[in-house]
Amino acid sequence: MQTIPFTRLKETLYHEKLANGLNVYILPKPGFHKIYATFSTRYGSIDNHFQVEGKAEAAVPDGIAHFLEHKMFEEPTGDIFATFASQGASANAFTSFDRTVYLFSATEQVKENLTTLINFVQNPYFTEQNVEKEKGIIGQEINMYRDNPDWRVYFGLIEALYQKHPVRIDIAGTVESISHITKDTLYECYHTFYHPSNMSLFVVGGVDVEEIMQLVRDNQAAKTFPPQGEIRRFFEREPDPVHEAKKVIELPVSLPKCLFGFKEQIQSGGGSEGLKREVTSKLVLDALLSPSSKLYQQLYDDGLISDQFGHEYNTNSNYAFSIIGGDTKDPDELVRRVSEALEKAKTEGIDAESFERSKRKKIGGFMRMMNSPEAMANEFTKYEFRDANLFDVLDAYEAVTLEEANRRLREHADFDRFAISIVRSPVTA
Repeated sequence: MQTIPFTRLKETLYHEKLANGLNVYILPKPGFHKIYATFSTRYGSIDNHFQVEGKAEAAVPDGIAHFLEHKMFEEPTGDIFATFASQGASANAFTSFDRTVYLFSATEQVKENLTTLINFVQNPYFTEQNVEKEKGIIGQEINMYRDNPDWRVYFGLIEALYQKHPVRIDIAGTVESISHITKDTLYECYHTFYHPSNMSLFVVGGVDVEEIMQLVRDNQAAKTFPPQGEIRRFFEREPDPVHEAKKVIELPVSLPKCLFGFKEQIQSGGGSEGLKREVTSKLVLDALLSPSSKLYQQLYDDGLISDQFGHEYNTNSNYAFSIIGGDTKDPDELVRRVSEALEKAKTEGIDAESFERSKRKKIGGFMRMMNSPEAMANEFTKYEFRDANLFDVLDAYEAVTLEEANRRLREHADFDRFAISIVRSPVTA
């Protein structure tokens, strides 16, 4: 077992890679009563075209990673949620663009809950009958989100930005795409991406490190997993231009919703380089658009935005994009004002005081996160699957210079790769 101290943060991470390839991480938090554990696979909605070394290339229906996540909770004996509840734990799962995460939080029966988590994720149960039943359930979920203005404006922007990359496809897929999912395709994806060598277990809280590690070792030693070669993921080359400059969706809303942003062309978004680009981009957006910025106050005072106005930067190994916006009475004017401010900042540079304030804010936010087992567990796997380390984020923020931030702004805010998504009420005659 490897001991990895982070002296500045007064944290020590313990890591062991088991014989079957599973990476196990334990972060003890003395004095904490809550235990939080995540069992994650490097498999998300974008992984729909792949090949395992020694096997044939496969293309599977959109939405299958999310569908598989749903089906994992069903067992011959019933729903696994009931088991967690009987052991005093709260369990959940989520699928994102690039990972699927199963989790629980508890203050008691930690060993029992951890065993339950590992065992149910490593024990799939798919039948033709329960797969067909799930299509109806997820189909209803998909249709429900189609009526959700916030969801539609968000994915509307991604659809507008991207022409080819599967990040543009709704994580749940479509009613049509999930209709092609079968028991066999689920098992194919499960055995490809749920192999221990493609997974990570992270436990944080008031635990005995050796006791938990031994539990996991014994659990995995009692199971047999055939060796598996490298997983290759295939993506079509994304053209430079956006798919459409402006996408307008009509839904009944009291106030229009407007999101806009930029896409980037990147070949490798992982490792220390990807981490640096991510934190620098987040600093840039915060310095220019956070509630403490001059632009935000001007837009707010003019009634163009509410306190729901925000921004984010989303990245993985082969895509990156920003999202800016919120509810507004005048989408076109909001886009015009923000675009002008970004162009001005590209020419004149980011205000040094605003940059330093955002830097301190990000560092403070990271330090507060260290007291949240849930946040640490979810963030840790995100960075691990990008070949980076959560605990390097603090140093990355501290190392960013104003010069680097200005260069990042000029690189990212390329209006040739800019798109707008608007949800507004239907226009009446």
